[in-house]
Amino acid sequence: MAKERAKERTPRKRTGPAGGPARRRGCWFCKEGVDEIDYKGYSQLRRYVSEKGKIRSRRVTGACRKHQRQLAVAIKRAREMALLPYSTG
Repeated sequence: MAKERAKERTPRKRTGPAGGPARRRGCWFCKEGVDEIDYKGYSQLRRYVSEKGKIRSRRVTGACRKHQRQLAVAIKRAREMALLPYSTG
């Protein structure tokens, strides 16, 4: 019985914002050939921190796993050096 139901179901197609096909964004750091993310580039790091001071997720930033980890470490180091705030408000 369960096998029959599994055959009947078809996977949903992913759709983008206008109902068209979903588009995967590539990692910006991979496209630019960045090997390591430096904590001293705080103006670049600010793009990956929310208004409340939280580190944005991979789903939001579009970064690959390797660069997302480097981003998190760089943001934490920049916070320690007082280049980035821990939070706002």
